[in-house]
Amino acid sequence: MATVLGKPGVDGLSEAVGVLREWQHDGAPTQLHPGDLGWFWRFGAEATAAAVRTWSRDGRILAVGLLDEPRLLRLTIAPDARRDEELAQRLREDLTEPERGVLPAGRVAVEAPMGALLQDLLLEHGWDADEAWTPLRRDLTPPVRDPGIRIEVTGPERAHARTAVQRAAFDRSTFTDGHWHAMAAGSPYADARCLVGYDAQGNAVAAVTVWSAGPGRPGLLEPMGVHREHRGQGHGRAITVAAAAALRDLGSSSAIVCTPSANAGAVATYRSAGFRQLPETRDLRRED
Repeated sequence: MATVLGKPGVDGLSEAVGVLREWQHDGAPTQLHPGDLGWFWRFGAEATAAAVRTWSRDGRILAVGLLDEPRLLRLTIAPDARRDEELAQRLREDLTEPERGVLPAGRVAVEAPMGALLQDLLLEHGWDADEAWTPLRRDLTPPVRDPGIRIEVTGPERAHARTAVQRAAFDRSTFTDGHWHAMAAGSPYADARCLVGYDAQGNAVAAVTVWSAGPGRPGLLEPMGVHREHRGQGHGRAITVAAAAALRDLGSSSAIVCTPSANAGAVATYRSAGFRQLPETRDLRRED
């Protein structure tokens, strides 16, 4: 049977999250994580469903994409299908032809696993390398040291503290309490935690959300930020160490994070928290 493009709808999101969990394993190339869908869930289940695309054959999902922005598709492929020729050709056609309803005409970008046949096909058909990203990983086999600051796990009654740090860490953030509650209601959040770090004066100085993909699988940090008024004091390193500890408690085998290579400060922060820098990856872009 041919590969079929689909939109899962709200009722199909659990299946998409489930296959993303199954595809996570240590040593895999940087790829879409169930936590990426979980973070997008802050906009609600219906908006998340509208942003997800699946490619299936014989009733089995082989690829999942998330329109993280209208012109940016974050895509991953089942490990045993990354060199599947029929799937790669179908993906190339769906990503290249705007009438298929995946990406619009004009300048667009795709994030796809390095080494996948799709990467080769897109480059052969006029796509170019785009933004560079640096993935980092921390092994969670050994114990994680104390972060050195007080850490609070966010519950519904303290959502305001988590959202306030987010807005103070990212200039364009629109993260509200309502967004937090929508995110927490999503199925991926059952295996997630929001952490807020406090300095000695009781100020909320940093925050992070961590997403487990299940015991023995890599967990994701998405996002992590430090309050703009409390930078340069090691709080980014501290909250990142706390994130690793939380993922270890959730049974994750490793902690992973990916940041733009141009953000040298973020790369340095993660490395200082015990993360190992991995080979750089690049999005692909098309300009009509």
